[in-house]
Amino acid sequence: MTDEMEAIDEATQYRRKIDHTLARFSAAHDEGNAEEAKRRERRERLSPASLIESTRTALQRVVTTVPSPEEEADSAEQAAQTRLQEKKQQKIERTIRFGRIAAAVIAGLVFLGIGGAWGAQTYFDAKFTQVSALDENSSDIQDADAQANDENFLMVGSDTRDGASAEEGVGTADSTPGARSDTVMVAHIPADRKRVVVTSFPRDLEINRPDCQKWDPTQNKTTDEVFPGQKIAKLNTAYAVGGPACVTKVIQQITGLRINHFVGIDFNGFKEMVDAVHGVTVHNEKPIDDTILGKVLLETGDVTISGDQALNFVRARHVKGDPTSDYGRIKRQQEFIGALLKKVMSSDVVLDPGKLSDFITAFAKATFGDNLGVKQMMTLAQSMKGLDPSRISFLTVPTTGESNNRGNEVLVRSKTKALFDALRNNTPLPDPNAPIPVSEQAPPTSTSKSSSGKTSPKTTTSKKTSTTG
Repeated sequence: MTDEMEAIDEATQYRRKIDHTLARFSAAHDEGNAEEAKRRERRERLSPASLIESTRTALQRVVTTVPSPEEEADSAEQAAQTRLQEKKQQKIERTIRFGRIAAAVIAGLVFLGIGGAWGAQTYFDAKFTQVSALDENSSDIQDADAQANDENFLMVGSDTRDGASAEEGVGTADSTPGARSDTVMVAHIPADRKRVVVTSFPRDLEINRPDCQKWDPTQNKTTDEVFPGQKIAKLNTAYAVGGPACVTKVIQQITGLRINHFVGIDFNGFKEMVDAVHGVTVHNEKPIDDTILGKVLLETGDVTISGDQALNFVRARHVKGDPTSDYGRIKRQQEFIGALLKKVMSSDVVLDPGKLSDFITAFAKATFGDNLGVKQMMTLAQSMKGLDPSRISFLTVPTTGESNNRGNEVLVRSKTKALFDALRNNTPLPDPNAPIPVSEQAPPTSTSKSSSGKTSPKTTTSKKTSTTG
């Protein structure tokens, strides 16, 4: 240290600068230590443990002012309560700490999940086979403005056997060449999403088939060859000759709906979707014994079926006791579609990444379509899951209920118009059991002899052509 009274020369001035600098550093250090001590004291004073301790000390001071036996007992009781409160406080602190950690983890998982979901959707969407099927500017579309933001899914179950093995039980491309549409449904979801109406069309429905480009099922695309239209044909021939685009044309002609989603599912690989979610529960009213497929399902009531059983459940069309080959099968198909969507949207599948991933993979593998992907299918499934069951209707397009002499089902034009007018304009559905106008009733299909020996027309009773799920 230097003496401030000594003579000031250059060396002295230099030493004094050093001394002053060291003094400032020392003072700053002391001030820092003092501030840190104050902060530490404040933290300790405000810590939960310190607050509890100070509270307990204060309580002790209060209760020990007069050391009477009664007050000593009160003091002991209060001390016990204080310790209990301390334990509760510690438990609360642990809970809060764990809660914050859990919240941080959940937030991280949600963040990753959003990115993962987007990546998964992109991944699965890439697996869907895209085909050209839609014509949203068709002149057959009616009430276009009223249909803004409606969703119309045309779902076609194709029985192409390309790629199937004999062991799968669906036939092979050699035994059953080409492709037909065994199932045709339209799921209509209006813009307000307050109802869902699924309408089925019999495979043998008589149609006026338009000109269509030839469909190549092995490559999932149309060719340049054009099949000329046919005024009297079965509905399933539309897919056989013209594929998705031809079926879309026919359905838009009949319904006036703007079809904005096409979903094609072939039987080859269909079983994997059911097995991916470990079976689907359907309600079976009576044993199903098919003359071609055999004993499909003998149990009744709520039955969980596997992929093999489900395949035959929706394909069976020669079931003993069915009034016609088509209507019994349509009802089973509707029952199964509803049950499958219910299972896929259940927590058992949605919250199980393995099942959900397996289902989407199986679905993508067996599916092809236009404007089709994970998002679009979730729109359909979520719409059906979120609605009250009374707001979901499964119908069959109105027909006379009796095949004509060509073996075809015949539309009741007036009732068909009323149904699809209501769908397009989102108005109440007409009564499906309303009588068929006399002019559209099926002609007698057989004659019977009267008591005089003469023949007379046999009365024909129209059958119920719609079902609700």
